[in-house]
Formats: sequence, C-alpha cells, structure tokens
Amino acid sequence: MPTAVASASWPLAAAMAAGDEQQPLPFFLRPVLLHSVGAGAHLLLALAVAGRILFTAGSRRGKEPATVVRGAVGFRWCRLAVRATWALAACELFLAAYSLVSWYLDSGGWGAPEALADHADAAATALAWLLLAAYLQLEHGRRGDERFPAPLRLWWALFLVLSVLAVAVHAVTILHYKLPVPALAWARDAVSVLAGAVLLVAGFSATRGAVGESASEEPLLNGASESAAENDSVDASMFTGAGFLSVLTFSWMEPLLALGHRKTLDLDDVPDLDAADSVAGLLPPFKANLEALTGEGSGGQNVTAFKLTKALVRTVWLHIAVTALYALIYNLATYVGPYLIDSLVQYLNGDERYASKGKILVVTFIVAKVFECLSQRHWFFRLEQAGIRVRSALVSVVYEKGLSLSSTSRQSCTSGEMINIISVDADRVGLFAWYMHDLWLVPLQVAMALFILYSTLGVASFAALGATVVIMVANVLPMQVQEKFQQKLMDCKDVRMKATSEILRNMRILKLQGWEMKFLSKIIDQRKAEESWLKKYLYTWTVATFVLWGAPTFVAVVTFGACLFLGIPLESGKVLSALATFRVLQEPIYNLPDTISMMIQTKVSLDRIASFLCLEELPMDAAQRLPSGNSDVAIEISNGCFSWDASAEVPTLNDLNFQARQGMRVAVCGTVGSGKSSLLSCILGEMPKISGEVKTCGTMAYVSQSAWIQSGKIQDNILFGKEMDSERYDRVLESCSLKKDLEILPFGDKTVIGERGINLSGGQKQRIQIARALYQDADIYLFDDPFSAVDAHTGSHLFKECLLGALGSKTVVYVTHQIEFLPAADLILVMKGGRIAQAGKYNEILSSGEELMELVGAHQDALTALDVIDVASAGSESFSSSGTASLSISLSTAEEKDKQNGKDDVDKVQSGQLVVEEEREKGRVGFWVYWKYLTLAYGGALVPFVLIAQILFQVLQIASNYWMASASPVSKDAEPPVSMSTLIYVFVALAGASLMCILVRTLFLLIAGYKTATLLFDKMHMSIFRAPMSFFDSTPSGRILNRASTDQSELDTNIAYRMGSAAFSIIQLVGIIAVMSQVAWQVFVVSVPVIVACFWSQRYYIDTARELQRLVGVCKAPILQHFAESITGSATIRSFGKENQFVSTNSHLLDAFSRPNFYNAAAREWLCFRLYALSCLTFAFCLIFLISLPTGLIDPVWCMCNLENKIISVERILQYISIPEEPPLSMSGDTLSHNWPSEGEIQLRNLHVRYAPQLPFVLKGLTVTFPGAMKTGIVGRTGSGKSTLIQALFRIVDPTIGQILVDGVDICTIGLHDLRSRLSIIPQDPTMFEGTVRSNLDPLSEYNDDQIWEALDNCQLGDEVRKKELKLDSPVVENGENWSVGQRQLVCLGRVILKRTKILVLDEATASVDTATDTLIQKTLRGNFSDATVITIAHRITSVLDSDMVLLLDNGVAVERDTPAKLLEDKSSLFSQLVAEYTMRATHT
Repeated sequence: MPTAVASASWPLAAAMAAGDEQQPLPFFLRPVLLHSVGAGAHLLLALAVAGRILFTAGSRRGKEPATVVRGAVGFRWCRLAVRATWALAACELFLAAYSLVSWYLDSGGWGAPEALADHADAAATALAWLLLAAYLQLEHGRRGDERFPAPLRLWWALFLVLSVLAVAVHAVTILHYKLPVPALAWARDAVSVLAGAVLLVAGFSATRGAVGESASEEPLLNGASESAAENDSVDASMFTGAGFLSVLTFSWMEPLLALGHRKTLDLDDVPDLDAADSVAGLLPPFKANLEALTGEGSGGQNVTAFKLTKALVRTVWLHIAVTALYALIYNLATYVGPYLIDSLVQYLNGDERYASKGKILVVTFIVAKVFECLSQRHWFFRLEQAGIRVRSALVSVVYEKGLSLSSTSRQSCTSGEMINIISVDADRVGLFAWYMHDLWLVPLQVAMALFILYSTLGVASFAALGATVVIMVANVLPMQVQEKFQQKLMDCKDVRMKATSEILRNMRILKLQGWEMKFLSKIIDQRKAEESWLKKYLYTWTVATFVLWGAPTFVAVVTFGACLFLGIPLESGKVLSALATFRVLQEPIYNLPDTISMMIQTKVSLDRIASFLCLEELPMDAAQRLPSGNSDVAIEISNGCFSWDASAEVPTLNDLNFQARQGMRVAVCGTVGSGKSSLLSCILGEMPKISGEVKTCGTMAYVSQSAWIQSGKIQDNILFGKEMDSERYDRVLESCSLKKDLEILPFGDKTVIGERGINLSGGQKQRIQIARALYQDADIYLFDDPFSAVDAHTGSHLFKECLLGALGSKTVVYVTHQIEFLPAADLILVMKGGRIAQAGKYNEILSSGEELMELVGAHQDALTALDVIDVASAGSESFSSSGTASLSISLSTAEEKDKQNGKDDVDKVQSGQLVVEEEREKGRVGFWVYWKYLTLAYGGALVPFVLIAQILFQVLQIASNYWMASASPVSKDAEPPVSMSTLIYVFVALAGASLMCILVRTLFLLIAGYKTATLLFDKMHMSIFRAPMSFFDSTPSGRILNRASTDQSELDTNIAYRMGSAAFSIIQLVGIIAVMSQVAWQVFVVSVPVIVACFWSQRYYIDTARELQRLVGVCKAPILQHFAESITGSATIRSFGKENQFVSTNSHLLDAFSRPNFYNAAAREWLCFRLYALSCLTFAFCLIFLISLPTGLIDPVWCMCNLENKIISVERILQYISIPEEPPLSMSGDTLSHNWPSEGEIQLRNLHVRYAPQLPFVLKGLTVTFPGAMKTGIVGRTGSGKSTLIQALFRIVDPTIGQILVDGVDICTIGLHDLRSRLSIIPQDPTMFEGTVRSNLDPLSEYNDDQIWEALDNCQLGDEVRKKELKLDSPVVENGENWSVGQRQLVCLGRVILKRTKILVLDEATASVDTATDTLIQKTLRGNFSDATVITIAHRITSVLDSDMVLLLDNGVAVERDTPAKLLEDKSSLFSQLVAEYTMRATHT
C-alpha cells in the first residue's frame, strides 16, 4: 500500500486517543489499519524485488552485457519511469527520516506504542521504493527495448488507485469528522499521486513503444552494437540539449561517466562544446568589446590591463551575473545554521518558548542545506565555464597578435615569453574566475557574521569586527611583497622557458658539439634564480596563511575576552552559535590569502598579456598589394629605404628602385650580408619602411632560405590548406623531384614529419617548401636561395622544371649564389651594401661593373679545376641512362623490401611513423606516483611531522570547542561550572597551542613541497638532456615545454597544498565522527553507509575524471607546438595569405583542449552534488553538529578527487624522468691519450645504421677507410645517407651492425663527450644562440679575445664585428635572427677554427654563402686544417674537387671511392657524370 495511505500519522491517533469530542472514526478509516496494510504491502514488494535482483545478478554472471539500444520509442518513457522511481524513493526516505526524528523529539523517546504502525509503514515504504529504483536502474536504465513486466505495471496501477483513495480518506477525515490531518500527510499524498500518475503513463507508454519494434531492428550481435555505441562519439554538446531537471542535478553527464567507467576515454569520446563555449562563438564578441574600448584600428596599441579586464567582463557578463546570484544564495543559506543554532540548543534544553518549533527548525535547516548545495554546485560549474571561455578568448587574441608582430617586436618578445603567456598567464586569468566574487563576498560574509554575533553577544561583536579588520590590515604588507615576488618569479620563468625552447630547437647541434651539459648547467642556474624568488614567494604565502588560519581563533579569543571584560554572560547556546559563526567565517578568511594571491598573480598576468597586445604590428602600408590583373607591373619599388632597426643610422636597404613586369624572372645575387634576403622581405611587406613605395600585383608565394616545415603529413605541408587536385599534385611532385623520396618513405606522402622537418634531409625540406609554393598557383613567386640545400643534379632539375617550366609564365624573383642560374633571368639585381649596385641582363651588366665580375670570376676560378674534362653530350646521356638506371634499381629494391615489410603487419607499419601520439597513462594513478612524491624529499621524513601537527591541531580544536560548550552555563539562571576567566584562559591556551601546530604543519609542508619540486625539476631536465637524439626527433618540443612550464608550476605551488588538504580533511572527518559518536551514537551508524556511498561515488567518478584530466594535459602540447611553429613561420604564413587558416586551426586545437576541461568540471559537480545529497540524509541525526558534518563528509572525497587530478602533473614529469639515456658521457676505464686522435684515421666496417628498430636501414653495409690528415669529399643525391654517416660518426645514432674505428679505437667503447669534444663539425643548419658574439663562438669560455678575433678574421667576419659598437659583446637575438643565414654559417666556421681538432666534418658548410666567400672559406680551411682529416659533404662539386679522396654514396651504399682525378678519368663513373652535369649547368644554363 502506498505511503500516502499510511499518511495519517501518529499525532492524529494521539488526538483521537486524547478523548476529543469529535465523532470517532470508523475502524476502516483508522490509521492503525491503514498503516498496517501499507507496511505489509510494501514489505511484500521489497521481498519480491530483492529476490528478483539476486536472481538476475546470479543468472547474468559470466554473460555478455545486454545491448544498449539508443533511440527506441520506449526509451524516453523508460528513463522517465526510472527517474520518477528514484525521486519517489528519495522523498519517501526523507519523509520517513523526518517522521522518525519528529517522533523522537516530540515524544522524548523511542517507545510511543501508538506510532509504531506509522513508522513501520514509513520504513517499509522507503525500503521498498529504494529497492525498486535500484532494480529498474539495473534492468531498464540502459535497455529501452524491453517492455516493463506485467506485475510491475499492475503494482503501479494499484499504487495510483490507493494513493487517490488515501486522499479521499483524508478529505473525509477533515471535512466530515472534523479531525486534523497533519501537513506531512498531505505532502505524502501529493507526492504519491503525482508519482503514481507518472509511473502509470510511463509504464504503458513504454510498452507501446516496445511493441512497435520489429525483430529485424535488433542487432545480430550484442558486441557489435556495444562497440558501435562506444565508438560513436557524441557530436553535439550534451549540456545544450539537457532538460531543466537534468541540468539541475547534472544528470546530463551520466552517459559520459558510464562510458568512462566502462572503457578508457579518448578525445573522440568527449562530446563537443556548446557553440557559445567554442572559440568561434567567443572570439568575435570579445574582439568587438576590446576594439570598442581601445579604439578601431589602433592595432592593440592602447590595451591596458583594465581595458582587457573590462572587455572580458563584457564578454562573459551573463555568467558573472548568474554566478553572483548563486553566490549570494549560497552565502545566505550558509548562515542559516549559525543564526538558528541558539534556538535549537534552547529547544533541546527544554525551553518552553521553543517547545513547538522543533520541526520548523529541522525543516528550515534542511531547506537551507538544499539551497546551499544547489547554488554552490551551479555557482562553481558556471565559474569554471566562464574561466574556460576567458582562457580561450585570451589565447586566441594572443595567437592572432603573434601572427601579425613586426620584426622589431619579434626580437623584443621571445618565443619563450609568448609560450608562457599562453600556457601560464592565460590559464591564470581563467582561473581567477573562481575568485572574482570573493571581492564582495568577504565583506558580505563578515557583515552577516557580525549580525549573528550581535544578536547573540551584543556589543561584544564589535570586538570581533575590530579583530577582523586587524587581520585584514595585517595582510596588506605581505600581499604587496608577494606581488613583487610573483612578478620576479614570472620574469625568471620567462628567461628559463626562452632558453629551454631555444635549446630544444638546437639539441642536435649541442650534442654534436658536446655542449649539452654546459647548456643544462645554464638552465639549472636560471632555475636557481627562479627558485630564490619561489622560496621567498612561498614563505610569504606561509606567513599570510598562518595569520589567516589563526584568524578565526584570534577573533574568537578577542570576542570572548570582550564578553569577559564587559560582563556579558556566556551561555552554551550563545557559545555554540558564536563558534558556529566563527567556523563559517573561517572559509572566507581561509580563502582570503588565496584570493589576494590570485588577484596579484592575475594582475601580473593581465599586465603581461596587455603589454604583449600593445607590441608593434607589421605595418599595413609597408607594401601596397593590388588584386591580380590590375596592372602589367608585378613588383615595383620606388625610392625605397628600409631598415630592420628604426634607430640605426645607416638603413639596411637604401635607394631601391626597380620594376618587374608580369612574367619576368628576376635574379638577385651578391656577397654574404649584402641585403638579398632583406630585399625579398621588403617586397613581402615584412621589413619596416622608412620611405618610398612598394607595389605588388597578384597573389604571392614565398620560399624561405631556412626551410619552414610544419609538423604533420607531407601531403598537408604541400597542400597548405588547398583542396586536393590530383593532377596538379602529381605535376608538382614531379617538378620538385619528390616522387622518388616518397617511394622510399614508409608511408609516402602520408609520412608524418617531425618537428621542424626533423626526419627529412635539408634538400627534402627545401623541395617540400618549393612544392608547397608551386601548388598554390600564385602570381608572384619569391625564392630565397632554396637551391643551396640540394645537390647539383637536383638543383638543375628544380631550376629547369620549376622556374623555367612550371613557373614559366609567372613572375619569379629568386636569390641565388649559383652564378650558372643568372643568365636565364630577364633582370639581374646585384646587391652590395644594401643597395642595388647593378641591374640588367646578364650580358649587359657583366662588363659594366665590378660587382658581378667578382662573383663570376670566383665561379670561373672554381671551374678551372674542371678544364681537364671533355664535356660531351654522350657522357651526359650515358649518365641519364645508366646512372639513373642503377639508382632506380637500388631504389626499387628498397621499395620492394619496404612494401613486403608493410604487408606483413599493419601494426608494424603504423609504428613506423617517427612522431607518435603523446603517451599518457591509463587507468588509476598508480600508488607509486604518490609514494614517489611523498618520499622524494628527505626520504619522506617530514611527512609524519606534518600529519602529527595536523592531528594535534584537530584534537586541540575539538578540545577548545568542547571546553567552551561544556563549561558554559545552559541558561542565564544556571550556575556556571567554572568562572568566566577560567573559561576564557583555558580556551586561549588551547587555541594558542593549535596555532603553533598550524605553523609547524605549514612550514614542514612548504619545505617538503619545495624540495620535491626542485628534485623533480633537476631529475627531469637531466633525463631530457641525456636522452638520445631519437627522443627529440619523435617528441615535439611542445610536449617537453608543457611539462617544464605548466606541470612544473603545479609542482612548485599547488601539489603539496593539495596533498596536505586531502590528508587534513580525512583527519578532520575522523575527528568529527569521533566526537559525534560520543554525543549521539546513532550518527555513527548513519555515517558509515553514507561514507561508503560517498567513496563508491568517488571511484565511479574518478574513472572518467582522471582520463579527462590526462586528456587536458595531452591536448595542451599541440596548442603550444602549433603556436611556436606559427610564430617561426609567420613570414611564410603571411606571404601566402593563410592567416585565417592558421587562426582556424588554433581555434580547433583550443576547443579540443576546452572539451575535456569543460566535461571534467561538469563531472566534478556531478560528484559533489551527489555527495551533498548523501550528507543531507544525515542532518536529522546531527542537529547540533550539522554545520560541520556536510563539509566534513564532502571534503575528503572532494580533496582526494582533486588531488588525483592534479597528481597527474607529477605522473607526467615522472614519465620524462625514466627516458632511456644515451651511452655514458665518459667511461671510468678510458685510457685515451690526451692528444687522441693523433692521426685522424677513420675506418667504417660493415656499417649498418637505421633511426629506429621499425624503420629501414639508411646505411647498408658501408666499409670505407678515411686516411688520416687527408681531405675526403662525400657526394651523392639528396637522401643517399651522407648526413646519416656523419651522425653515426658522432654517435647521434649508434651503429646497428658494424664498427667505426678512429685511430684504431672503436668509438662505441668510449664516452660520448670524450668522442664529440675531439671532433669538430660545421652543421648543415647554421645555428646561433641568444647571447653575444663571444658566447656564440666560445660557449665554454675556453679562449681569450685575441684567439677569438683571429678566428673571426679567418672566417671573414672580423670587419663586420668591428663595425658594431659592442664588438665581441654585440648582442645576438634568439635564433640569431639579427644575422643573415650566411653570416651564421661563418660563425659556425669560426667555432671550429677556435677548436682546431684533428678531425673536421663540413656538412654543407658553405651552402648559404656565395661562391667568392666559399672560395675564401676553402682557402682558410686549407691553411688552418692542413694536417687534419677533413670530411666534406657538399652539393657544390667545386667544394670537393680539391679533396684527396671522393666517396660517392647511393641509397646508403658506397658506389665509388677514389681520388677525384682517377674518378674523372673514367668517363663512365657516376662522379664523372655528376661533374659533367654540373659543368654543363654552369656553362649552358
């Protein structure tokens, strides 16, 4: 029988038994009969349902789970029925509990016999409906295809009938018999009738839906459906379409939580964001608001932190308003308890004035707690949502600004600073959403607390006000100091991140030179500077925390002391009310240091973001761009004067005047540093214009001198956002000689390129760049010497097929050092000293001035060595036939092997990609992570002291509260157990001792957390710097930078606090339960199942939340990587007009990062809402301590969930501590002589090398000897293995098979630094580091100034450096961008001249310099390294012609090896044919 029938509660029976004069009820209307029938019916239902559950569980054991059929007609009704049953069960449980408590409070005991039937019925009803709800959840919660069982539908029909009958009985009772019916009975009636109607409709509607389905609609296999359900990602936001109740209770998260409980979540499983939360919905209004405040077209020059804040507030104003309302409701509800607790104590003490108010008090408490729960959960969720929006908006505008920065701004703001702005500062501003309402909430909370204190303690409350003001004022100075420390800390972090970013970009150079430990020490030194400010910041935070943690105790002591002084009597009710008020007041006071600290950090971050947005942008008027077809003139510069540095006396380019008509080929040549690349920059509009005019007509494509390649597939790099046109795509691949390369690569054009094209040779990168430009089909093409990075044959092919062929009708401006490419130009510009020294056709200007003659003369000198060769077309033809045939045979063999390997196992092929998806742990965070964190600092010795201090604090807090409550008189008239002074003195002593415990705990926690963060930083960086080069090839720097910035910041300031909070909240919970079980043991009985339910909810939730948090970490690195790549290639992006495409990609990556963030926040609130609901069930049993219990129950579970989410930062750093190391830097048993190698002989024995076990061999059985003190040239096509051979010599890659002997010593048996420090190399990619000229030439500070000047003179840079004001201390900006590429290459030459080792390797060392400078360099090398072994890899044949020996590689095999003269004598040799081809190109191009 429904509870409504049993709703004539025992007060009605008591009224009848009291002998009232009203007409007595007939027997069939008596409560005893109705209750008995109801209890019996519900007990039978409970037994039946329990049996069904047990039977179902037993029969399902070991079977596959039932199929989930989504979208069935009956499913909506089924879900409604399940939720209605749960709602009814919850109501019945609450009403039963309320009835029991009311009975106990009103009767004074548990033995009133007339009420037994009523309460038995209430208990049986609650139990039956709970079991029924559980059964429906298990059987029908996910299975809408089955109709409800007939007995169940029959019960629902009967329930509705009996509920209506109960209403009729009550109506007759009150109308006919004039007997009162309690309000509780009417409440039960209303709930029962409503629930009965819903269940009946749902039950029969679901049946009709199920009947309408045919058997053919059911899946054939359960597993297939389940798999489809799991793999089918939810496209739309679950939040957008959720109903009111679903939003209210966060039930819309349940599908994702259920999925996360069943399987490990991937990003595809996470639903999309609501349109308003995505960047596409956020950015336009934010930019409009910001522009309205700063002024249209200001380019962000007027942005201030205040205006930025104002724009953000306008963008998310609705969230701010709604959360303010929620915060107000929450705070009002929070203070209901302290306000009414005095009344409750008086009621429990038997005060006649409160005799009839017990039930009202209980209902008020519970209603307040319900409002408190709902408002707080939605307050926090909406704050998180606002924070996500703020972060996305800021990162988006910073990204757009980064793409439009001028060159001056790029030099003033390094990539490290920009990465910190988007990874730290934007995060921090978004996080401030949590604290923004504290600014007005703290005064409100203090005012409400003072109002309550005034109502209980009178004028003594003004003492509390004074104490609160003192605490607030006392924190002003520490917070000001903290702001200063925070700014310094961020500045140091910027410097460190900038250096880390630069080092990661150039790690290959550092390892080749053996400098990585020196640069690691530089990072460690920068970290020490950062740590000094971090330590000061943390100690200041500790002082502020100690003061504010002691604030409630201090306020209590002052207030009670004022009561003693003023003679205000302290009764137990007033004391408990005051203590409860102090307890509630401690939350804003506890949070105050965090709020102030966060305000300081946020202001610093806003200032930094505003400063960045104020940086100068690329001027829009630098070049005037006209649409295609508007003019016959493609490029025109009139009276142009340009300078990279506006303050420089002499401009970079001066007096520029030239015109290029549509379809012209314009060649630009000149010596190193003459302004060739700058000329292209001014055409692009990249260079600040001082005067003059630049006009271009049509779309442009640009190929930079240093190849810029994006991470991703080769195909995506070539398409560059354009649609695939197969015919054009194939033509472009053919023109750029890429087809053969793609055949060799394991995935063809689907091969994923590592960061900065790390797994491609220099020539392949340049050809992909050219292919990208060709595919765009632009009107104007600008080439900045791309032919230097490819061999002679490929260079000729590119020039003929691309510039003369595919681009024959286009306007092309190409910078080149190859004189042989000049005659084909319609116009040649010879640059000298930033001016156009000569302009005209080749034959015209050859005799009209010295500049071109110098270059041509140097070229002719280089060709004199080739005079001995009879250049015949037959030789060339034989090369094109036999040579190409031999190449194609070897390539096709390798291709066949690769294809066979690929067919063997698809998984192996997939693992063949160099760059793989970022690794993340799966499942629970291992205990070892916590253990490692706790025991790393001092072996965990401080942990017990922290715990003991917290336990003592908790004991002393309980003791002080217990003392005040027990030693105070019950009422004014009662005799006080102790004197007023004794009461206060003992309280002060206990409070003071608890404060000392807080100080000890906070200090030890700080010391342990700081030490652990420092140790983990050192270990991670040592592990990263000692990692093999393969790790950096396959790991984008964004992943490493993410750990070094975001995760390290969590370790520095957050993890220890979270770890402490979790432990403290558990200790607090144990203390509360212990005290309450002493006072009312029934609380303990209720608390145990509630705690079990809380922890079960936590385990269910954490499966999803943990993976979402890991996805957050994984999704952040691509944002940083894309940002860094975009900044590096901003000139290329702008030249192609692809800004919108890259902004769109950034928006997509931001949304992918926000999705797990958003749903993680929702999952957190889902858990907290349910924890609060569970805690509300215990209110009736803990009326005195109800202010403590809900928080006590929720805090441990919440803190543990939060800790598990945050500890993932530790887990991610520990991942990088366990990276496999390179071989040792030095061997303890090394017996190398100090002058090894003395001869410089290098022997390769059966050398096989590959970059990874799953990749094919690059060198295949190489057996060669390089004699000591001889010069050997290595030549071969791009990708033939030349650079790999050098990497094997330096042990960047260790041989898989075979040996390398240097002076008879196997290099694999000695330390890496012992080897690398005794070899020298000028690498293919010239590298300079931020610093000075001196630090770039001599990073280890081993040489004096005279030696450095001598080296500079030898490498033709002495005069250039002497012109600079600071000479050797002249600054070098990040990446050496204030030096030309050729000058950077000369600096690399200067390094090896200083080092003067016995073995020197030149890897395309002169590719970026003109022929004249190349000749000078070769002369310098011959003079300085006459007795050294020199190995030269070169694309210019002239660079290896004076070698003693030539080695020709083809597809990883040594095809030819002999002296140049002997190889040239044999006209059929491949080397002879290469030379012939080069000579033909030089003379006939």
